[in-house]
Amino acid sequence: MGKYYCLIAGLPDVSLEDSKQTYSVTEFRDEISEQLSKKDKKVIDLFFRKYDNANIVGFLQNPTYTFDKRGLYTAEQMVAVMTALKNDEISPDLKTMPAYLAEFIRTYIAREDKPQETQILWADRLASIYYAFATKNKNAFVSDWYELNLNINNILTAFTCRTHELDRANYIIGDNLVSKALRTSNARDFGLGDEIDYIPALQKIVEEKDLIEREKKVDVLKWNWLEDHTFFKTFDIESVFAYLVKLDLIDRWVTLDKVTGEKTFRQLVGRMKKGSDNTLAKFKKNNNK
Repeated sequence: MGKYYCLIAGLPDVSLEDSKQTYSVTEFRDEISEQLSKKDKKVIDLFFRKYDNANIVGFLQNPTYTFDKRGLYTAEQMVAVMTALKNDEISPDLKTMPAYLAEFIRTYIAREDKPQETQILWADRLASIYYAFATKNKNAFVSDWYELNLNINNILTAFTCRTHELDRANYIIGDNLVSKALRTSNARDFGLGDEIDYIPALQKIVEEKDLIEREKKVDVLKWNWLEDHTFFKTFDIESVFAYLVKLDLIDRWVTLDKVTGEKTFRQLVGRMKKGSDNTLAKFKKNNNK
């Protein structure tokens, strides 16, 4: 891994409170791509795989799906990969595709005659293997970042399941120690108080009634983690990666509004429990005061 003195020294400061973007994530990717070593470029590419994940799930269930251009694969490339896999062939794009993505597409092709499996279930399945792939990254900072996100998402899901009396074992993804504890422990902190130092912060966050404020607090927690874990890596790839993530967080908050908040709420609760209209009504009431 190289040092990126000129690149990082030339980056403008960013804050989660910024009201407009310095760069889009794709603009930043294009600007830095030729400056990165081949090994470090793979680290940055890993970030953009989340857009590939969404594109692939959307495309597999709807051939007219419009691809998010932040992904690394186009619709045409995906058609070529699927054709190659169906015919047990090798295509140039398949050769460069991460193993977890090829594995997921093979699984989908083998089970695509099961219409009862919804897009959400497929998205969860892909998220699970994506996190398993990302948390094994040889860069410890990157691996820890993805484990943090996996844990935060799972812990918030577990608290939500507890609130709505749902079987959390059905909604926790991944297979790390935190995932296992969340599926089985009935302790208030799921037995993770000594293992996860941000459990108290998440316990407070789930009590937040305003969903927009709740989302912001989660992102502040992530932002602070990035700051703390790059303090001694000022000119390393870790700081480049962290800057990219920060741009992504800012971009989300520039566009986030009450309508988006309601959509997030529907995704969070509606996906897990049918007939959540009463809960949604309470959410609307709290946010219209």
